[in-house]
Amino acid sequence: MKTEPMRPLILKINPIWFDPERISFHRGGIQLFLATLILLLFLPGCGEREKVQIPPEEIPEGMVFVPGGRTTIGSESGLPNERPVFETEVSAFLMDKDLVTVAQFREFVEATGYVSEAEQFGDGIVFDFEQAQWVLLDGATWEYPNGPEGPAAPEDHPVTQVSWNDAAAYLEWAGKRLPTEIEWEHAARGGENRDQLYAWGNSLTEEGRYQANTWTGTFPSENSEADGYRQTSPVGEYHITELGLSDMGGNVWEWTQDWYRPYAFRERPYQPGPQSEKVLRGGSFMCHISYCHGYRVSSRSHATPDNAAFHTGFRGVRDV
Repeated sequence: MKTEPMRPLILKINPIWFDPERISFHRGGIQLFLATLILLLFLPGCGEREKVQIPPEEIPEGMVFVPGGRTTIGSESGLPNERPVFETEVSAFLMDKDLVTVAQFREFVEATGYVSEAEQFGDGIVFDFEQAQWVLLDGATWEYPNGPEGPAAPEDHPVTQVSWNDAAAYLEWAGKRLPTEIEWEHAARGGENRDQLYAWGNSLTEEGRYQANTWTGTFPSENSEADGYRQTSPVGEYHITELGLSDMGGNVWEWTQDWYRPYAFRERPYQPGPQSEKVLRGGSFMCHISYCHGYRVSSRSHATPDNAAFHTGFRGVRDV
């Protein structure tokens, strides 16, 4: 198995300590200090986080600007791994508007000769709809995510059967990186502290139209395909957020940069081991509210970095 350098999720707060016993002022110095302090307190924007902006013409094609700021992560009404809810600061960044497509991954493979981990292992994870169970299917790859007997993956659909390591390799080639899970949730919330279930609102449908590609019907016995697709859909087919992001819920799970662990331990040093897992966000076409409400903005899943499945993909980000 390939290993990835440890990058623990650590939120640091650096307090400024004031020790009056180590500082002495003469009377004039105290007056000057107080005058300066008052002036600083009343300066416009003093103490506020600087708002980073980018002219539209400087945003790379296919990416959107996600403003930084204070954001809320998690949900008190969600699953146990979404608690405790906490607030943190997020720096502005650029994010891919869409999931990485089959066509884009093909360009990478043809340019570099890269061989995905599913191809190296000789199999990938697929759901057997007839048997209603997950299986390791021989020959399942990013080109044929349902195996060699299944159809080829459409070029405008998100690439799947890619591991975390595959995603990281592609993004390094593209000059990008995977988002942290905090960045992903911040972007899904619209770059604001929006208290809503999904990136688009609080209902899977709006005015009779599905806002995401999920399992419709009764899981796992019947998928009505009321949203138009049984498996992956073309990127950008459903709701586009106010920031300009598509598929921030449903279609495929998305790899993030972080190792999976409880939020309560997020500030502790972490040394990943052979069984450690990476965080997945966003849910997929396999998610149904009765068992996997994964397309909520706060929902988390996880898998080992070498895991490749027919409902997992990714998108990239860049620092500002």
